[in-house]
Amino acid sequence: MPNFIAKSIKSKSYPFGRDDVKFLWEVCGRNEKLIYTQCENESFLLTLKPKQDFVVLKGEKLSKPARTSLLQKALCVYRDENANEIVSEAMAYKPTKVIKKSELITDIDKFTVEFNTLVGVYDEIFIEIGFGSGRHLLYQAKNNKNTLVIGIEVYKPSIEQVAKLAMLNDLKNIRLINTDARLLLGLINSNVIDKIFLHFPVPWDKAPHRRVVSESFALECERVLKEGGSFELRTDSKEYAEYCVSNFLNLSNSKIFLKKNENLEISSKYEDRWKRQEKDIYDMQYKCEISSPKREIKDDMKFHNSYDMVKILTNFKNETIKDSDYFVHFEDIYSSNERILIKLAFGAFARPEHCFIKIENQKCEYFAKKPLLTFENLKAHKKVQECLDICKI
Repeated sequence: MPNFIAKSIKSKSYPFGRDDVKFLWEVCGRNEKLIYTQCENESFLLTLKPKQDFVVLKGEKLSKPARTSLLQKALCVYRDENANEIVSEAMAYKPTKVIKKSELITDIDKFTVEFNTLVGVYDEIFIEIGFGSGRHLLYQAKNNKNTLVIGIEVYKPSIEQVAKLAMLNDLKNIRLINTDARLLLGLINSNVIDKIFLHFPVPWDKAPHRRVVSESFALECERVLKEGGSFELRTDSKEYAEYCVSNFLNLSNSKIFLKKNENLEISSKYEDRWKRQEKDIYDMQYKCEISSPKREIKDDMKFHNSYDMVKILTNFKNETIKDSDYFVHFEDIYSSNERILIKLAFGAFARPEHCFIKIENQKCEYFAKKPLLTFENLKAHKKVQECLDICKI
């Protein structure tokens, strides 16, 4: 994360800035300040934290912009305009360098809108979870030109590298998303996906709760797959393969195919490594034989009451509220005379959402980004609203 360390700050009055970078206001928490920042067409937060005899300024993780260059640019302007005696910095911003985001890379909140327009354009839709170097994903896209291939990956450098390779090969039937696969599946309509690939996932043999596959994951695969669609696992871990079989066997209509040491036309770098070590490779394929009911969530996930800021500050406490399928964790609170930010995590246990709530002029809203509309998030939102309503006017 780009950052710099300074002896002190000048404490300029808000708003201030330079060119197309503006620092509009700040709120104070127990151990740090959050600074609301606008750079070009994006808004995000910076964190200012005292550390011994210095102050550290860096980007705030939940609201960080998609382009790191914007964060670096904002930090450079803040450093020049409002910091004294720079001790060290970790930034590589070059004003003359323009970084264009690939059209193949999309944000999850924008994906659902685009996805609905693409469903009727392509004959088939594939999803690959954790595509790594992208060999298999690019192979599928190249050999299935009328198929939309969606790649999900948590490692951003992989996404950028695969996007470059796709453009070099003129493959435009690809969309790459930096997110949790379980979250994305929850946003997709029923009966629209033809194939889901999960190749060589981290087996997490000593921490199975961290695995992508679970009973709820299997249910989501069944729901989003078309009748005749398939989920395909390829792994070097016999234990992971058996674990997946047990989860998919729990489905009401389950047809499973197993293979061992099958050679595919395309091989990942991990598979090449395992074969050199003479490890066994296991394939499990689940074939969907049902058509699932349509599922639609309708809610604006807004707060409709007015709130007393003094009461909220007085009543706030760091606490976690749990139900059978969701949770709410009130993590921290930041305030100024004009506004309050509440930091919280909520939603499904396996795929929590992290966000801020802003209370200003007695009105309340999700800040920086709005949580995705999933069943678990909606239940958590209603619990948050219930908690806040203790302080309503």
